[in-house]
Amino acid sequence: MEHRDGFVKHQINSFGYAIEGLVYSFQKGLHFRIHILAFALVSVLGFIFSISLLEWLAVILISSAVIAAEALNTAIEETCNLLHPDLHPKAKLAKHCAAGGVLILSIAAVIIGLLIFIPKIFG
Repeated sequence: MEHRDGFVKHQINSFGYAIEGLVYSFQKGLHFRIHILAFALVSVLGFIFSISLLEWLAVILISSAVIAAEALNTAIEETCNLLHPDLHPKAKLAKHCAAGGVLILSIAAVIIGLLIFIPKIFG
């Protein structure tokens, strides 16, 4: 029983650490907040236009991927800043690669949003 109690406590602590990271990403990252706002706006549009279950799945999946990538981007930036407080070419490259990953997902999110909502708005 002691092992199980330790496991449950560990899981609860891990959940708390994850929430702490999301709060930090929200407080620190302008882009993180922009992506949260975009997801909220798309969600409102989803209700207004009664998007289908599959469309909801696409919106939720791509939106969560963008937001998760932005949180990971924040983690990479913070790690680089800790390891190399002065600008280091490799740290700069790591930051740019992480931002590029977020950009790719963001472009995909815009395309998915357009594919879902343009026919509903103009159709």
